[in-house]
This record gives sequence, structure tokens and C-alpha cells, in this order.
Amino acid sequence: MIKRKDKTITNIELLKSINRSFSNIEKKMATKDDIKDMATKTDVERLEKRIDDFAETKVSKVTFKELENRVQKIEAKI
Repeated sequence: MIKRKDKTITNIELLKSINRSFSNIEKKMATKDDIKDMATKTDVERLEKRIDDFAETKVSKVTFKELENRVQKIEAKI
């Protein structure tokens, strides 16, 4: 059987341990500047996506005029 030695922790040691844990957590947390940077980045990405979608779905004037003429001819026959 393994003999186990009971280790007692003083209040000071416990406080130091807790302080180290909180320090590590604070390092991992995002700051206000980080959050602002992330928000700005996502805004720019959304804007780029909207511009790309607009460019892909935009109809040229020539195509629009051709379709308009065809529709007018069909409507005249009806």
C-alpha cells in the first residue's frame, strides 16, 4: 500500500494559487479593444460580401434593354 503524506496548505499558499489562476484567466480574456477590432473586422467582411453579391447579381444595361424589348413585343402580341 502506498503511504500518503498529508500536505497542509497555508492561507498564503492558497491565495497565491488562486491569484495565479485568476492571472491566467485574465490573460485569456478579450479586452474591449479586442472586441472592437473583431466587430470592425466582421463589419468589413459583411460589407465585402454585400459588394460581391451586388456585383454578381447586377444586370448590365444591354441585357436589361434586350429583355425589356422582348417583353414589350410579347405584351404587344397578347
